[in-house]
Amino acid sequence: MTRFHLLAGRFSAATRLSPKALRLYAEQGLLVPAHVDPQTGYRYYAAEQAPRARLIARLRQLGLPVARIAALLELSPPARAIELRTWLEAQSERLAGHVELVEAMACQTDAPTPPLSIALRDVAATKIVSRRRMVTVVDLDAYMAEAEADIRAHLAASGLAHDGPMSVHHHDLTTRDNEGPVEVAIACAGPVEPVGDLVIRLLPARREAFVPVPADHQNFPLVLSIYDALEAWIDRQGLIAIDSPYEIYAGSGGADFDIAYPVNF
Repeated sequence: MTRFHLLAGRFSAATRLSPKALRLYAEQGLLVPAHVDPQTGYRYYAAEQAPRARLIARLRQLGLPVARIAALLELSPPARAIELRTWLEAQSERLAGHVELVEAMACQTDAPTPPLSIALRDVAATKIVSRRRMVTVVDLDAYMAEAEADIRAHLAASGLAHDGPMSVHHHDLTTRDNEGPVEVAIACAGPVEPVGDLVIRLLPARREAFVPVPADHQNFPLVLSIYDALEAWIDRQGLIAIDSPYEIYAGSGGADFDIAYPVNF
């Protein structure tokens, strides 16, 4: 060892990293001691490791995961700055989405959901042509339009009526920063073959609880309050939602779309 090497304790003080943090970063391969005494187990760090140690500490303060920190450490300072600014923009968008959701929940308290015409109806078994994809709310409208056009074009090319209703099935939570599996489907009758990522499946006969969505609650995140109201109604009726919710275009009573849940008979 030379005077340019510091015991872990002194290196900890010099870099303002706790001994526990130093051990953790050593185990994770982010900051490995320059030398470990085989007899005493003492860990020594080289003086030139101090800038790396301080950089790791700053990146950890941002809440970045270890794998991302490891990648950032290997970049040049300009490249690292670009990556961090890109990450910060994504975090800002994510936070904006959270703010939007919080405000939507607050609106449900401050301004109650408008009166809704919730009801039950029986639906016959229906054959659909559908496409399923992982999307965010930001991409949802474009995806719906593209999928609808492709499905209707395939039905027309198959010699079938292609003006059936469209349904959009939300198989998991979809937000601005969280991709969810969304299935766009068109009802049809007659023989049709799957092509590409378009699939054919049969929706069984079902009973659905549905509600026409008011015009001023059709956009995200206000539409979530309509989902909440429908779910609460289903619970009050002693019913059970037995599958994913879906939106039906066009809706009933002149609405652009209905929200529906299949429920038990």
